[in-house]
Amino acid sequence: MKNNIKVQRAIKDVTQAQLAEIINVSRQTINAMEKGKYVPSTVLALKLAQFFEVSVETIFQLEETD
Repeated sequence: MKNNIKVQRAIKDVTQAQLAEIINVSRQTINAMEKGKYVPSTVLALKLAQFFEVSVETIFQLEETD
């Protein structure tokens, strides 16, 4: 699964640490998601979408190999 969390963070002008604090996860979790090493839970994906004010599908996209 690919994502554009880094782009969404840039739009909102928030750091990984700030985003992590807002949605109550570690900065390392945000970093792992951005690098595609961690797939978030549904709840976490929804929290991200709510914060960024976009749909989950705007942030996360399935790849052919998923």
